[in-house]
Amino acid sequence: MTDNDNRPGALAGLWATLRQPSSKYSLLTIVVIAFFGGITFWGGFNTGMEATNSLEFCIGCHEMRDNVYQEYRKTIHYTNRTGVRAICSDCHVPKDWTHKMVRKIQASGEVWGKITGSISTPEKFEAKRLELAEHEWARMKANDSRECRNCHSFEGMDVEKQKLRGSKMHKIGIAEKKTCIDCHKGIAHTKPKGMKEDDDE
Repeated sequence: MTDNDNRPGALAGLWATLRQPSSKYSLLTIVVIAFFGGITFWGGFNTGMEATNSLEFCIGCHEMRDNVYQEYRKTIHYTNRTGVRAICSDCHVPKDWTHKMVRKIQASGEVWGKITGSISTPEKFEAKRLELAEHEWARMKANDSRECRNCHSFEGMDVEKQKLRGSKMHKIGIAEKKTCIDCHKGIAHTKPKGMKEDDDE
């Protein structure tokens, strides 16, 4: 008799054990195993999610490293007098779990772009820059610039200590209930060619 001849009996035995566990496999044992298995799964899943929020992960493909990352390195969000750095995920990934998962699912479309090579060269990237930027601006507008507000808020601003133009524009923004992205397009990346006139503030 070969090992293959024993498989149907082994599967039937396993199924019988799962349906009616013996005293050796009490309900308490099953609950404890499920509990620790759940913790292990959740810890691994959350660790994986956090790893995808690192700067190293974000610039792991040449499309990001050679294009937008090089622009970002020249901005105040990368180097400034206080040493506080905002990385890609600070601006592009929500902090709370529900919105973060939605954003991660949306970002899976970027994986498709990587596979198809739609922005694999600087020329292809420039050709799609306006479309990509408009998608991100629409997302930020829809959520009231939530990620910007993790660090910046009208409530926390002392507009009287700002430069004259900034102070004036923030007072208008507060009065008109504007959101950050209404005025601050291109704050960390080069503005795309072909932007509409009213977007080019």
